[in-house]
This record gives sequence, structure tokens and C-alpha cells, in this order.
Amino acid sequence: MSAQPTVRVEQEGRLLVITLCRPAVRNAIDRATSQALADAMDRLDRDDGITVGILTGEGGHFCAGMDLKAFVRGERIELPGRGLGGMIETPPKKPVIAAVEGFALAGGFEIALACDLIVAADNAQFGLPEVKRGLIAGSGGLLRLPQRIPRQIAMQYALTGEMMSATEARQWGLVNLLTSSGEALDGAKTLAHKIAANAPLAVRASKHMVTDALHWPADERWQRQNALLETIIHSNDAKEGATAFSEKRLPVWTAS
Repeated sequence: MSAQPTVRVEQEGRLLVITLCRPAVRNAIDRATSQALADAMDRLDRDDGITVGILTGEGGHFCAGMDLKAFVRGERIELPGRGLGGMIETPPKKPVIAAVEGFALAGGFEIALACDLIVAADNAQFGLPEVKRGLIAGSGGLLRLPQRIPRQIAMQYALTGEMMSATEARQWGLVNLLTSSGEALDGAKTLAHKIAANAPLAVRASKHMVTDALHWPADERWQRQNALLETIIHSNDAKEGATAFSEKRLPVWTAS
């Protein structure tokens, strides 16, 4: 009898729904789960028929971080060059929405921060409790959190290890959409469908710009933007978008 998969991947039209399936340990990440999650993200980037991914957890929780029992057994949870969950250091090029219910703690919070958008149920709790265990949030949490919320607030949570409620996360702009308990995935799908209705190449290029342009040398920003713009302008989808608008119909994208 084969073992149950630790990650379930389901395509729904132009959406790829990726579900962590280890509810007995609040979807904590072991080596197999890191690899399965990395494979799912590779599929998201590779398949032109998919525009956006959604990452969620089974059993009422998003993810409790690294599986400490697996770590004690000697498993190396992080993947070389990719980090915890296979997406911390090299997130996919296409947008990913985290649909968060319950706990998103330690590495689980860091995985949510590696996503581009967060939809959270009102029962969600976020936190980087590593300092309470003599550790630091070494999977990107201390790098990304100050980029998402005010530095002083990020510092408070990093140093105290306290949890942040979904309401607080929404207040600081960390959460895009707040839903009732049990409805985070539905909320994420609603948001994902709005994204997936747009041109795939333009969506991917827009994510790239928003994510990377801040780190471009100041004297190269316009040059790099214009080079990307030229690629998009000459795409088939750009022509289709203009044609569909003039003909008052929905566009048919080809991701080319």
C-alpha cells in the first residue's frame, strides 16, 4: 500500500491549487514535502495553461513550519538552492496566493511570505517564534517581513516571537483579503480568477517588475523596464488584447 502524498496538486482551469496534506502535524514540512512542493511550483512555471497558483493547507491549518521530528531523525528539510518547501530562495515566476487558515508559524509563515498575495481567514495566526527556541527565522522571514510591513512592527514580532492575528496582519497590509473561517481558499480562488483572466505573459512580467525592480541599480531601472516592455508589446497576447477590446469581446490568450 503506497504512502499518502504529502502535497496534493489540482488544476482548475488556469489555476493550480497546491495543498499541503499533513494535517496530523499541522502540515509541517519534511524532506518529502519540500520536494513535492518544489515539483508543484516547477509545474506552475512550466505549464503555459496555468497563470496563477494557490497554496493552502489541509485540516484547518496552513503550515506549522519545519517538521522538527524529521529534522531530529537527520532529514535535511531544505532543498539545495531552494530552501524550505522548495520555494523560499527561488519562488516561482508566476504569482502564488497563500490561502491561510489557522497557524502559519515559523517556516510556515516564511512560506506564506514567499507567496505574492495572502488571503487569510479571521482565525489565522502568523508568527516567527524561533527566538523562543534559541533560533532565528532563517528561511527568509527576517528578510521579507520588513519589506511587507513597517520595519518597527516587523522588529517587534521578530524579537518577541509573538503571534500576529489575521486582523493585525490585515491592518499592516500583510494580508490582501480577510475572510470568515473556512473560506480562505474560496477567497483565494476568487482573487486568482481575477488574475487568471488577464494576459499570462503580462501577469508574469508584472510580478517580475514589482518583485525585482526595487533592487535594480537606479541608473538602469528605465532601461530594464523598457526592455521588458518591448518584449510584451510585441507579443501575440498584446495584439489580441487590443483587438478584443476594439471588437468588444473577451480576449483569447495564448501566452505567446
